[in-house]
Amino acid sequence: MFLPQEIIRKKRNGEALSAAEIRFFIDGITRGTIGDGQIAALAMAVYFRDMTMDERVALTCAMRDSGMVLAWDHLNLGGPIVDKHSTGGVGDVVSLMLGPMVAACGGFVPMISGRGLGHTGGTLDKLDAIPGYQTSVDNDTFVKVVREAGVAIIGQTGDLAPADKRIYAVRDVTATVESIAMITGSILSKKLASGLQALVMDVKVGSGAFMPTFAASEELAKSIVAVANGAGCRTTALLTDMNQVLASSAGNAVEVREAVRYLTGEYRNPRIHEVTLALCAEMLVSSGLATDEAAARSQLHSVLDSGKAAEVFGRMVAGLGGPADFVERYDHYLPKAAIVRPVYAERSGMVTAMETRELGLAVVAMGGGRRAPTDQLDYAVGLTDFIRLGQSTGADKPLALIHAQSEEQFEQAAAMVRAAIQVGDEAPGPLPEVYRRISLADL
Repeated sequence: MFLPQEIIRKKRNGEALSAAEIRFFIDGITRGTIGDGQIAALAMAVYFRDMTMDERVALTCAMRDSGMVLAWDHLNLGGPIVDKHSTGGVGDVVSLMLGPMVAACGGFVPMISGRGLGHTGGTLDKLDAIPGYQTSVDNDTFVKVVREAGVAIIGQTGDLAPADKRIYAVRDVTATVESIAMITGSILSKKLASGLQALVMDVKVGSGAFMPTFAASEELAKSIVAVANGAGCRTTALLTDMNQVLASSAGNAVEVREAVRYLTGEYRNPRIHEVTLALCAEMLVSSGLATDEAAARSQLHSVLDSGKAAEVFGRMVAGLGGPADFVERYDHYLPKAAIVRPVYAERSGMVTAMETRELGLAVVAMGGGRRAPTDQLDYAVGLTDFIRLGQSTGADKPLALIHAQSEEQFEQAAAMVRAAIQVGDEAPGPLPEVYRRISLADL
């Protein structure tokens, strides 16, 4: 029998906790026998004293096992259970294309996603722009759609990793969110509760990234790869660029529109195309659906060109309550803003840098993201047709198109966009879409 205060004291003093101690503490959180004050105390102790990789594995597994862990073997699906997770960014609509593409190649993708946080857009908020689409469903519906469509993107259900919900709520109000050990456990407990056989982590780097530096992004990627593999799930990570908006758009309905256009081949932004292909290929190789990256990319191009990936997306949307003809008539269903107008730079020149975080906050300011958890979103507002680093801007080339609901809103967004995009006389050097791959062999 353990005492919560002794576990807190031990970690406060910098000692490693045993797997049994960690499981006892997490079980107490789930049952309600451990209070928020004790959760806060342990979180702060972990923030300052950190955790070994063994402790992180034990924490992740205990949080994963605090609720239901989905099992897929009895369904005889005939393909691997695989997923990806991103640390988030601006214009990061990868999940909406990646899930259907991997499913079209024979994988099954039970994707538990989140809502917008700060300047970063949320996958669930984007899907909420589709009329009728249900991001909150019971596990039976979740499993049914995964089985029939190959992919389902929903929010965390109450019985998947419930301990994480309590811990995160406390971390959020006690300045302990930035702990790499706790971030690792929070991300992986939800993902591993989905019964995954393979996972690919997309960790962003740059001015729009969640982590403040390249070194911090790399540290998080290594932690997730080590802990997930330690918990029995084959996992690799890619460090990808977020020094500019990833897609051509940022917002909710506008990003869904871009995702459908990508899947149908109507328009593919080259940056998001490369990141999506790289992550999808990693998933196919990790899960055994492809022998190497070249074979994986060949499969992915095939399911895009044949329309199979777009068809899978349509089945997922219909299976989760959206229109059966959404892919064919997306422009009919998605809300539109009252004003769609370009914003121009104050001088001609080359785009030298972007404060990507500020561009995300411009969308939030228009109502496309939340300042408070209870805020109602305006799904129509956003930014599209972004200029890219190194491109010339002038009277004939705007920085972006603003989708706003009023003149006042347009002017505020225009000022924020101009302030966030730097224009100079010389183009910056090119940045890679993918900086590096991290696998267990690299640790």
